[in-house]
This record gives sequence, C-alpha cells and structure tokens, in this order.
Amino acid sequence: MPHLENSTYAPSLLFKNAHFNTMYRVGFGNSDANFNRERVELTDGDFVDLDFSSVNSKKITVLIHGLEGSSSSTYIVSLAKVLNENGYDTAAINLRGCSGEPNRLICSYHSGRTQDLHEVIQYIRSNHQYDEINIVGFSLGGNLTLKYVGEDARPYVNSAIAISVPCDLTASSVALNRFSNKLYLLQFLKTLKQKAFQKLEQFPDSFLSKDKILAVKNFRNFDDLYTAPANGFENADDYYLKSSCKQFIPSIKTNALLINALDDPFLTPECFPITEAKNHKTFHLETPKYGGHVGFVSHLNISKLLWCEHRILSFLKNGV
Repeated sequence: MPHLENSTYAPSLLFKNAHFNTMYRVGFGNSDANFNRERVELTDGDFVDLDFSSVNSKKITVLIHGLEGSSSSTYIVSLAKVLNENGYDTAAINLRGCSGEPNRLICSYHSGRTQDLHEVIQYIRSNHQYDEINIVGFSLGGNLTLKYVGEDARPYVNSAIAISVPCDLTASSVALNRFSNKLYLLQFLKTLKQKAFQKLEQFPDSFLSKDKILAVKNFRNFDDLYTAPANGFENADDYYLKSSCKQFIPSIKTNALLINALDDPFLTPECFPITEAKNHKTFHLETPKYGGHVGFVSHLNISKLLWCEHRILSFLKNGV
C-alpha cells in the first residue's frame, strides 16, 4: 500500500508547533466519559480492566492508550465519543496497573506485551456478540497494535490503526532524552517511579530498591532497572529489540494504518517504516508534516471533530 505523504491534515499556525500541539491535546481535551467497566482475568493470575461505551452496535473498536495513560486519557475519550456517534461500540483497555488499582504481579504493561491484548480480544469474542472488531492504539498502544497483527494472522480483526508510534524503541528512547523533551521525560519518570515504589512495597524482597529507583534518570535506566527484569528480558536493549513493532510490519495481513507526524518530538527517522510500506498489500503509512505526538489538533476549539478522529473513522468505514 502507498506511503501517503500528502495528508489532508492542515492545522492553523499555532498547531504547526509540535510541542504546542502535543501539550494542548493533553491539557484541553475532554476526559469525561460514560464507561461501564468489566474486569478481564488473565491466564497468569493478573487482570486488566476494560471500559465499554456502548450504543448497541454490532461493531466494536478496542482502544489502547499510550505510556502512563488510561481509558480516561483525553485522546481515548474523544475517539470513543466520535465512534459512538457514528455507530461503533468501544472498549478502552486499561493496561496492567493503569486502571487506578495496582496489578497483582511484579510484571507490568510494556510495549511488547501483546498476550494481554490477545486475551482481551478473546474475552470480547467470548462474552459479547460482535460482527466486527477493530483496534486503535496510540503511541505505546500503537506499537502493541501493529506488533499484535504482525505476529500472526488475526482473521477476527477487521482493521488495525496506530497513531504516533515509536516503531523503533531503541531510537525513540534516544529521542526522548533530547533536551527539548526534558519536560515530557520528567513527567513520565515521575509516575513510573511512583509505580516502581508501589511494586517495591508489594514485593519488598524483589530486585527493586529505593536507592536504585531514585537513581533513574532516563527511560533506559528505568527499563534496565524494572521493565526488563520484571518482564523476562535480559536488559533494556533486549526489551527494545524484541518489542519494537517495525520488524513485524512486513508480516501484517490485517488492513492497517499507521499515522506518524514528521514533527513528532518522540520519533526519529527509524520510526517511519517507509520501506516496509512500499509494495505492502495491507499496510498504509501516512506521514503528515505536522501533528506532534498524539496531537493532530487543528484549531483552539477542541470540542469539534478532530482531524485524527475523522481520519480513523474514515479508515474504519472505507479501509483506505
């Protein structure tokens, strides 16, 4: 499928600034949602919480948030509302430890844990009657989405859409250490460290310690200290290598769309799988010039239909 360079996204002057676009979406979006929660008990003894928003449709779209997000993230709530208004039920996944309640095990959610997504999809198939299942993932959730549909044939998934995805986790971890991204890094590490301290309290005899957690200065430090050992990886490099979705794109058989803005401050050239998109039968790549990271706001009135929601809806309906 083609690399769509001529995107229809055309923001006003303010939103041509990637950082303004990124932060405005987080700070001024609507986070109020009318969800009904169901708990999925996982085969390893842990759980994830699903938040459903239903309009009694036969079509459902599973929504997956990004790093340290949840079903209450503004981009999830906004998309759920738009999809409901256009005849789609939604199920927003709260990844392990992200629903307001600590998960039971020392392991966590991470960029490559597609087994949890698989169990969620199977739960929906077993407990709800839908004719069509779609997946939309943002950032880390987008990496999960593309990795999932690229790992194996998923005939029960109609469409897979990924937004602002760090397709190469090693490269993205370097980008996040840039001085220009310092504020994002500090905010992410603040909540990640809080969860690490929570795990230390749950598992006082584990590999974690107060001093080691306090010493974390960047994502690689955190992934070496916690993400890798807690989830069966040798180290951060092993985690990044095995979990990056880019290597799975050539195997995707599901109709899929990736939207990565060229000005995304979290991404590097390695995160734009242009070569993989060329001559691919089902994978579409769209690279707007602007958009920031999970931004794609066009104007100050964010209550109006955002371009990203419109693009997602168009792909779900038309497949292009």
